[in-house]
Amino acid sequence: MQLHPTSVSNGRCPALRLEGVAKSFGPKQAVVGIDLELKRGELYALLGPNGAGKTTTLRMVAGLMKPDRGAISIFGIDALADPIAARRITAWLPDEPMLYDKLTPLEYLEFIAGLWGVERLTAEKRAAELIDVLDLGPHAHVRCEGFSRGMKQKVALAGALVHEPSLIMLDEPLTGIDAAIARQVKDLLNERVRAGATIVLTTHILEVAERMADRIGIVAGGRLIAEGTFAELKSAAGRDHSTLEDVFLSLTARSAEAA
Repeated sequence: MQLHPTSVSNGRCPALRLEGVAKSFGPKQAVVGIDLELKRGELYALLGPNGAGKTTTLRMVAGLMKPDRGAISIFGIDALADPIAARRITAWLPDEPMLYDKLTPLEYLEFIAGLWGVERLTAEKRAAELIDVLDLGPHAHVRCEGFSRGMKQKVALAGALVHEPSLIMLDEPLTGIDAAIARQVKDLLNERVRAGATIVLTTHILEVAERMADRIGIVAGGRLIAEGTFAELKSAAGRDHSTLEDVFLSLTARSAEAA
């Protein structure tokens, strides 16, 4: 399937830029002045312990939560000043996707495309392509209410992609799904990156980040404590670590000791 992420006007702007973004919930600081810049056409893994601020950060980028301070731009669009324009080129897939259980996958995709203002024939074409690439064909006309978690994850992913966003954010997209479905999801994500989209995902499956990500960011205590390629992070860890798990544990432990 040939995929064409939504075009954006300024090719010199980064896909995503966060400057001093912070968020508190009462006395708790969930995100503490994060600065982050994602390149166009890269897959970026955002890693961190539970409660580190990963999901809160992505929810602010998605426009679901307003930061207390800081700036967010998506392909040069000020996401706080013009949230509608930013959302039109953005996809957000939470770790527990919500579907309309009484709809079939085909109906759901056409409905979501309609919400984004995608022309009907284009929506039908994209829905058919996504159903094909994610092997949803045998279930295209079956109501989603009886689907397994993995099947629902695939339908939700297709829904996130049907308007062909340029920035795709995924929160734990591979958790709780079997190896065959995980392979289909990973293949589709790699295809989107090759087509020019930018993807940022969170995952606790560190082997996935090690194999798939162009760059990796590690968040702890609401701060971005390390960032780079796997090789760069191994160097920053200061020892000859062989896996991303070793690097992750070393850097987060060092951050906790310094806090």
